Amino acid sequence: MMSHLPSDSINHPTLHYTESGKGAPLVLLHGFLGSSAYWDELVPLLSAHYRCITPDLRGHGRSLAPEGSYRIEQMADDVIGLLDHLELPTATVLGHSMGGYVTLALAEQHADRLDGWGLIHSTPHEDAPQAKENRLLAVSKINSQGIAAFTDGIVEGLFAPASLEQLPKAVQKVRELGYATPPQGACGAALAMRERPDRREVLATSTQPILLVAGAQDGLIPAERLFTSEGPNISAHTIETAGHMGMLETPTELAGIIRDYLG
Repeated sequence: MMSHLPSDSINHPTLHYTESGKGAPLVLLHGFLGSSAYWDELVPLLSAHYRCITPDLRGHGRSLAPEGSYRIEQMADDVIGLLDHLELPTATVLGHSMGGYVTLALAEQHADRLDGWGLIHSTPHEDAPQAKENRLLAVSKINSQGIAAFTDGIVEGLFAPASLEQLPKAVQKVRELGYATPPQGACGAALAMRERPDRREVLATSTQPILLVAGAQDGLIPAERLFTSEGPNISAHTIETAGHMGMLETPTELAGIIRDYLG
């Protein structure tokens, strides 16, 4: 089932989303240059017991991609607008990479709308100075060389080395989703990530059920940048064979971790 969230202003753009299954609502937020299709392998493993809702975030997939820089908090507000549209007072939200930054903003500003939340290959840290510079370089490359050239430069680094050899279809899927990302959407999201604040305190002080999932072979976000807090409400897992794309590299293992958390 596919649908759209109606829009009445550029600050709340149309969000394309898919739904599958029945049960407690589970919202899955994809990462940079991705779309709801990032979750295609995972959703069938969860939808027997959960209502899986997978939106395309602002600037990505089939959602609107306004010109200009975005803010992570703005993208979080888009998700709240989707929950309102679906008449869901609360949901569990899990975010991958950039989607995790959006999830942290939700946990900080809209905790009353969350039953629980989690970060998958993401981090509560803000960008380091070099990473901030790299965001500007990304925008420059997208504008000068195009989204395809930029995508080609980063896709292989998202996967564990073995995945590059064993999962060529998954790698090509991520590549094609990157190609399909509106250039202005990629630039707006890159600037949003650059300006996001450090949210380690959100992770440290939240009393909600939290799931943290790292990939042992993640070359972008090592586990130590994710596992910044411990507590009885925090469930932390490392997938040994995953890089940055566990939902495509190890969907069965990730689904089992998520089911255990939700259960």
